[in-house]
Amino acid sequence: MSETTGASYAAAGVDIEAGDRAVELMKEWVKKTQRPEVAGLGGLGGFAGLFDASALKRYERPLLASATDGVGTKVDLARKMGVYDTIGHDLVGMVVDDLVVCGAEPLFMTDYICVGKVHPERVAAIVKGIAEGCVLAGCALVGGETAEHPGLLGPDDFDVAGAGTGVVEADRLLGPDRIRKGDAVIAMASSGLHSNGYSLVRHVFFDRAGWSLDRQVEEFGRTLGEELLEPTRIYSLDCLALTRTTEVHGFSHVTGGGLANNLARVIPDGLHATVDRSTWTPGAVFDLVGKAGQVEQLELEKTLNMGVGMIAIVPADSVDAALTTLADRGIDSWVAGEITERGAHTSGAELVGGYAR
Repeated sequence: MSETTGASYAAAGVDIEAGDRAVELMKEWVKKTQRPEVAGLGGLGGFAGLFDASALKRYERPLLASATDGVGTKVDLARKMGVYDTIGHDLVGMVVDDLVVCGAEPLFMTDYICVGKVHPERVAAIVKGIAEGCVLAGCALVGGETAEHPGLLGPDDFDVAGAGTGVVEADRLLGPDRIRKGDAVIAMASSGLHSNGYSLVRHVFFDRAGWSLDRQVEEFGRTLGEELLEPTRIYSLDCLALTRTTEVHGFSHVTGGGLANNLARVIPDGLHATVDRSTWTPGAVFDLVGKAGQVEQLELEKTLNMGVGMIAIVPADSVDAALTTLADRGIDSWVAGEITERGAHTSGAELVGGYAR
């Protein structure tokens, strides 16, 4: 008579012990992100992350801001290269730099990591990157979730997402109503592609050009894979520093959709933002995507950031102070355009001229 074995979670592909080990490995990194408002409030492993809201008492009328995002198909490159501790920077940047557009200080984040199979060291490396990004953003990582989805994802497949919460004083809320004719458009340099447009980038380099991730690219001074995994620059503390040192009317985070489309989102009816391409030279990666894929310039511009990751809109008499503050913080920035009255046939924002070469 044959013996039968009952079904189990482990037999279905879920390893509880591996998940527990991953939590233990990530604890040291999460601890590095602590702000005073989360110290001593339970730590990692509880059912919910805690934040001491009494810290908001110093605000007259605190407005909470929230944002959520992911890293997109850039995670596939991390998987193929076996490099897991950089995409966390991308995740944090995508979330906190959306928060700061309204002037909000990022307070805390949570993350969600979905895997086909839990490899504890790999999950810990991903969280390490998220924690490092939170430190750069000045926010706490108060918790998250690691989910194992055998049968839906391959053993080495994974995805990451996150959500963040910030706060801004009501009378310091930034938005279209503050922007005025004559304001200057200040561009802040990106660190590269950031975390948008990778479906196009992957199609161009791998499907059309047939390049490999380990290909040495002279224009990059490193391999293609190293260039494509360059972490997203995190601007939140730099933007907050601007709001403390000079008058700021608005920010725009340049993500999916490109510079003009994202800038148009913060331009009020009746006004128009003109950005002069001749004020900067996009990095080599943007040029190579265009050449290798025969991608038209307008298609590149509505997909990639073209070398500008964040925009600040300031009064003309605040330009010098803004550029000085950003330079002191190591951010390459320049006046890229201005705010004018909107004509009958103009949209909220447009790029004009040709790029500097």
